[in-house]
Amino acid sequence: MRLYIIRHAWAEDPDDRWGSDAARPLTDDGKKRYRKVVEALVERGFAPQVIATSPYLRTRQTAEIAAKLLPTKPPVIELAALACGSSLDQALAWTRGRNEQEIAWVGHMPDVSLLAGALVGATDESLDFAKAATAAIDFEGEPVPRSGTLRWFVTAKMLGA
Repeated sequence: MRLYIIRHAWAEDPDDRWGSDAARPLTDDGKKRYRKVVEALVERGFAPQVIATSPYLRTRQTAEIAAKLLPTKPPVIELAALACGSSLDQALAWTRGRNEQEIAWVGHMPDVSLLAGALVGATDESLDFAKAATAAIDFEGEPVPRSGTLRWFVTAKMLGA
């Protein structure tokens, strides 16, 4: 199976307007730039069949932009395990219960770096996920820690967004 790990797109700065960090939205420019990222990824075969997202607004918005632009029109599912302070075990348990062969997780830094690292056997935050960065990790069978192969990792800048 293939697991895509995505950091949310560019969000508003934290301040009192949002009430909580979980309610912080993407910026208008962040939405436009992420559309360009997804369009470039789709041209290269990016096609998750389901997208799991942290329940935070900015990750949900990132996932919804991707879902709208993907030819597969995948469902977007909120997964508490991907909130800030992600739980690899819980996210993997949810993922293992799925029938899809291409699944995306949308989360936060440093969690996305730690999750990707744990899946490919890195011991630290080896992958520096800039906003909207995406990693594709392949597994033979079910995803388990240290068994994934990093197939590619791209940033928005690499894709011209």
